[in-house]
Amino acid sequence: MTSSRILVSVIALLATSVVSAKIAPEVLDVLNKELQDLDFPEAFNLTSSDLVARDEHPHANMNVAELVTYYEYKVEKHTIRTTDGYILEVHRITGNKANPKPNGKPAVFLMHGLLCSSMDWVITGPGRGLGFILADAGYDVWMGNARGTRYSRKHAELTTDDAKYWDFSWHEMGKYDLPVTIDYILKRTGHKKIAYIGHSQGSTAFSVMMSEYPEYNDKITIMSALAPVSYCSHMTSPVFKTLSLLMPALNVVLELLGKHEFKPSGEFFKKFAGVVCKESSITNAICSNSLFLICGFSEELDKELLPAILAHDSAGASTKQIVHFTQLVKSGHFRQFDHGWWGNFKKYFSFKPPSYKLENVKVPVTLHYAVNDWLSVPIDVEKVHSKLPNAIGKFRVPRDKFNHMDFVWGKNVKTLVYDKVLKFLAKYHHDY
Repeated sequence: MTSSRILVSVIALLATSVVSAKIAPEVLDVLNKELQDLDFPEAFNLTSSDLVARDEHPHANMNVAELVTYYEYKVEKHTIRTTDGYILEVHRITGNKANPKPNGKPAVFLMHGLLCSSMDWVITGPGRGLGFILADAGYDVWMGNARGTRYSRKHAELTTDDAKYWDFSWHEMGKYDLPVTIDYILKRTGHKKIAYIGHSQGSTAFSVMMSEYPEYNDKITIMSALAPVSYCSHMTSPVFKTLSLLMPALNVVLELLGKHEFKPSGEFFKKFAGVVCKESSITNAICSNSLFLICGFSEELDKELLPAILAHDSAGASTKQIVHFTQLVKSGHFRQFDHGWWGNFKKYFSFKPPSYKLENVKVPVTLHYAVNDWLSVPIDVEKVHSKLPNAIGKFRVPRDKFNHMDFVWGKNVKTLVYDKVLKFLAKYHHDY
């Protein structure tokens, strides 16, 4: 795949935007320079016969409760209302067939990443999905679903057709969703503390919560961050890199992504499909999935699982979530949503948005990262690590091709990542 093909495809997309939004032509020169060194992974060697019909995979047409029950684990559904009216559905695995009751088990709270849901902790099945692995290890497993995702789309007063419903980013997830869910788990279990595991945006929201409410340090024993995302200026995702260059013309970004709910226009992601995927070697299905085009993919992904993944992801998000991450890419800061200088002044009494306080994260934290991750880049992970006052350490996945979504879908993620996570849980998750 040549650099010239990458540049032609993406610049063609931007050229259209330049005309409509009157973006300075210099942005194309910057984009050219930024994309020259991007290392795109080789596409899967897939043919249409590799991607079986969705309904032929046992996980494709199941919801979370059905999938967990299918493997004879005990599952519960819980409904929680946030203080700003969002109705969240949380899934709980109390145990396997041999040990189904939660009595006496330490609780672990799993929070998914961008465009994902609680399904991603179990979609690979027993022995591979972290939800099942933790249940087998004797933990009471709680899996959250952020507002706006497939399992948490209800509101006390609004519907998903209302623009106001989608007026949130991952800031609100950290400010409202996580605290109310943690408090619910503690009340339900009678524990004083739980352990927290967050993938991607799940780690972002955790940092927001601790920055805003440092008292929650007293409710967490340990936090394990899988592909942590806070500082983002070195992201190599072509989608986020391009959007960051378009940020001065916010109206164009909103038109491309969908003004309220994240619904990227076909033309926008069609361009990126041409950049990332070889038409002759990969199916149209995977190239039309925005999650793959944002995060990338590697040979660690089980091809047989693709039908189930494509059936469940992407699981939903607001455009504001994407824009907020894009602001971090452009600014190099980990801070609240930028409303423009006047909007910032009205909301924050400052012309710039306030930065999140990572120094407030006092709980022990492990950071698990990969060198082939388009979103959680090693140099950005190091910056997070340097600012955390109680970081246990940062741990590189010992496989060079390991990618962002391999932390939940990877064929070898148990031995490469989860075994280490369980080791730290056993060491730190006590006195709960």
